[in-house]
Amino acid sequence: MDVNNARVVVIAIDGPSGAGKGTVARALAERLALRHVDTGAMYRAVAWKARHDGIELTDETRVADLARRAIFDLGARVVIDGHDVTSNIRTPDMDAAAAVVARQPSVRAALVIRQRGFRIGAGVVMEGRDIGTVVFPDADVKFYLDASPDERARRRLQDPAHSARAVSASVSDVATALEARDHSDRTRATSPLTRADDAVYLDTTGVPILDVVERALAIVRERVRALPV
Repeated sequence: MDVNNARVVVIAIDGPSGAGKGTVARALAERLALRHVDTGAMYRAVAWKARHDGIELTDETRVADLARRAIFDLGARVVIDGHDVTSNIRTPDMDAAAAVVARQPSVRAALVIRQRGFRIGAGVVMEGRDIGTVVFPDADVKFYLDASPDERARRRLQDPAHSARAVSASVSDVATALEARDHSDRTRATSPLTRADDAVYLDTTGVPILDVVERALAIVRERVRALPV
């Protein structure tokens, strides 16, 4: 990427499930040689580990302590405290479990600190629901990705990480589940899902994902070139 190596570049990507955040974030990170971090995977991993350890998901104190102490490996696989949970956390049940822990202020506070710690090296492309508003409100470039409910449901069904465990689900079933998760994310008291005022809004409905990536890439390159060293 044509940016001074001394500068750490932060790209924030927010939006609801199925809007294309993961695909776009991974593609941008690869094209720009930056680290990619999926914060949603962190919440899912914490929820999985809490259950593994026999901790009630509603026990905010213990779940927050787990979030503070957990050792994460967020490369090609999602690993928490030595457990590879890459496939385990991509299920409807874990969608609901992650929503429970994500509503807890102490858990969010613990993970936000961990997430800010990824601002190292050349920089990071971070995806989630509060990256541009809470985690990195000073991000160099912010995107908010969105799509119609039916489009997001179809994408979720086509995602190999989810479809293998939801073969009997219909588009309407998945759309209903996504709507419930959206409502939970948008109405939680701490760090609700919302679009940052300075985020670039990208509606991905009916748009080939590679076209979305190219548009986002052009915006990033233009803005990063204009940044002060």
